[in-house]
Amino acid sequence: MFKKLLVANRGEIAIRIMRSAQELGIKTVAVYEETDRDSMHIMRADEAICLGTGPRRDYLNIDRIIQAAQSAQAEAIHPGYGFLAENPAFSQRCTEAGLVFVGPPPQVIIDMGSKVIARQIMSDAQIPSIPGTDILPHGKEGEDIAVAFADKHRFPIMVKAVAGGGGRGIRATQNMDELVKALQSARSEAKMAFGNDDIYLERGLTKPRHVEVQVLADNFGNVVHLGTRNCSIQRRHQKMIEIAPASLPEDLSGAICETAVRATRACKYVNAGTVEFLLDQDDNFYFLEVNTRIQVEHTVTEVITGIDIVREQIRVAAGERLSMDQKDITFRGTAIELRVTAEDPKSGFVASPGVIEIYQSPGGHGTRVDGAVYQGYEIPRYYDSMLVKLTVYGFTWREAVDRLHRALGNFLIAGVKTTIPYYKQIVKDPDFIEQKFDTSYIETHPQLLEYQEEVPPIDKLANVVAEINAHGYNPYAS
Repeated sequence: MFKKLLVANRGEIAIRIMRSAQELGIKTVAVYEETDRDSMHIMRADEAICLGTGPRRDYLNIDRIIQAAQSAQAEAIHPGYGFLAENPAFSQRCTEAGLVFVGPPPQVIIDMGSKVIARQIMSDAQIPSIPGTDILPHGKEGEDIAVAFADKHRFPIMVKAVAGGGGRGIRATQNMDELVKALQSARSEAKMAFGNDDIYLERGLTKPRHVEVQVLADNFGNVVHLGTRNCSIQRRHQKMIEIAPASLPEDLSGAICETAVRATRACKYVNAGTVEFLLDQDDNFYFLEVNTRIQVEHTVTEVITGIDIVREQIRVAAGERLSMDQKDITFRGTAIELRVTAEDPKSGFVASPGVIEIYQSPGGHGTRVDGAVYQGYEIPRYYDSMLVKLTVYGFTWREAVDRLHRALGNFLIAGVKTTIPYYKQIVKDPDFIEQKFDTSYIETHPQLLEYQEEVPPIDKLANVVAEINAHGYNPYAS
């Protein structure tokens, strides 16, 4: 086992990784930029190294991260998610520098990072994929191919970045005019986000469900799945709420999980990954992509299986076998995760940086909080707006929903706008309670934005803090 691990990330995922590493007796090294010097992940590490002045550019500087790991005498690097996590050059450079990259091999990242190559690998393995094109040429030739594809498969047609991720470089089109315009706009966004403007087309599904399977694989040929997750509640193709399991019929869930294991083997995957699918209204499922990293939503799977996914990642990277076989894995209850962000839902989810004047998180049975903020912390404007992941567990779906409702009522973040009041609307919505949701849920439920602000005014915050300090409770919680 490693003696020291550098975490090439920030925020809640960096803290999450450090916890598992420290439980394994591994010293941890944090890296940070000067613009992020008050971040909590620095406080949680055994040591911390400043990469530079920032913002963002130093977290993406492979040379500086490698140098930091070497100077700290770390043996391995965990990339978390975002930043360099899916950059095959980073994985390769770690190997060349004699460092272990906690993740899949570079070639797997390359293959699965290209949606077109990934589709071909899955097609060769007889895994169903949505009909799509190869990479579209630029100019008139690409436009002609797109028009012909739309004529054959009919709308909706999805325009997608080959190197896409995080919902960027994706356009859903409903007619030829939208399709032609989307070719250029998707290319522009993909170029800005990924440095690659290659795009392709897929036949769109009407109101699909987004279901994914967590997989683990080691270097000895062992592959297991940890069940399904429903990630259908999304905003602009970015997940907001994740649920495990996906509440599918047993035979359908089994078929999807078995297919995910075949997909894992087909791409020669090692470490923790996620195989994602779209389901149409007739329960046909289609391969979407493989995410070659730990996922934000891994917590719901950990809650219903009891398996520490990050711990398994580190063990596999250290050359050990998976600590379980498929027969050892059991599933119990339901878990729901919310991504609480510093955003204003009523203003189109615009980011809301600023100082957290009051922070009180929920607790109690079946409640898990993965966060990286604290009272008095100033949220930088340079980084992702996610503050906390709230995960609740229930023995039944309804118990999990009730617990989520209670937990949100006990959650107070004041000083910045957050998505908490929006989630309070969702958890009361009849369609959510009855599990009637697909990827169109957010756009088809605009009434969820009709809520009253519950955060106390800034000029009352001092009194609220005084009440909390004096009486040990939150007078604004109901």
